[in-house]
Amino acid sequence: MTLKSVQTPLLQVSKLCTTFTAGGASIPAVRDVDFTLNKGEVLGLVGESGSGKSVTLRSILGLSRRYGTTTGDVLWRGDNLVSAPESRLRTIRGGEIAMIFQEPMTSLNPLLTVGLQIDETLKAHTEMSAAERKKRAVEMLDLVGIPAASSRLSEYPHQFSGGMRQRVMIAIALAARPKLLLADEPTTALDVTIQAQILDLILSLARDFDMGVILVTHDLGVVAQTCDQVAVMYAGRIVEEGAVRDVLKTPQHPYTVGLMRSVPQNVPPRTPLYSIPGTPPSLLNLPKGCAFAPRCANKTSVCEDGRPELQESGTGRALACFNKVQARDGAAA
Repeated sequence: MTLKSVQTPLLQVSKLCTTFTAGGASIPAVRDVDFTLNKGEVLGLVGESGSGKSVTLRSILGLSRRYGTTTGDVLWRGDNLVSAPESRLRTIRGGEIAMIFQEPMTSLNPLLTVGLQIDETLKAHTEMSAAERKKRAVEMLDLVGIPAASSRLSEYPHQFSGGMRQRVMIAIALAARPKLLLADEPTTALDVTIQAQILDLILSLARDFDMGVILVTHDLGVVAQTCDQVAVMYAGRIVEEGAVRDVLKTPQHPYTVGLMRSVPQNVPPRTPLYSIPGTPPSLLNLPKGCAFAPRCANKTSVCEDGRPELQESGTGRALACFNKVQARDGAAA
């Protein structure tokens, strides 16, 4: 169930499902994902590895088509991107919706200069002349904080540090002034100082360009500092969704409570850190009922037999759970 919005959503995702096939078996990587994103809003997608966050972003842009089957609705400016032809998606990717991938060294082409890679985006999505494209490329590198921008257009990705390569990825993504940015763990493998710089850069550019942003991350601290809304994913589904302040302050799903408890806070030395018991289920063999039931301390028989649907649980909140955690229990956890 999609949360209600008082304005026309920039992006509306409904019943999004993506299934892959391996060895004759179907693998449901994303199942019935619902959310809306408003103009200028930042939505955080959080959850353990394998929960479907990255596949969700790729499904929005149709990048999963080559390897799997995607159904549902992804409404963008009057188009349903799930059923849109590839020709339409090519005009949207990089132009209207841009994506920052996890690892810039594997996302950037090592054989092309960074200037040429920015130029490719501008040539595909704008009517600029060659001189105008070069000027924009210099502006973008300067905007993302790369010194001596004009002289670095002719350099290759390996000549940049990890943080600078990530900045180049951001420059490429934003060169054509998109209205939506999909950021898939943009600070992975960067040190804390560079992480903060990259996140501040993305947020400031989002404000400058009035973009919507979907940020995939494992770091709840990043979510608390940067996002307006948060959606918690588990085994391919959203299990809790709402305003960041509400969800992090009073989590209602036992999985969200577990994620919050996993963040060390005022822990004495040599104290074992908390981790959620068990491991995420195999997508090839999902439990009959709630996917989190085998790891959940709140489970009852209904959890093992039926799958809870994502439903509104309060003002601006949505929850997929039969036995939600009460506020006092969440605080105690």
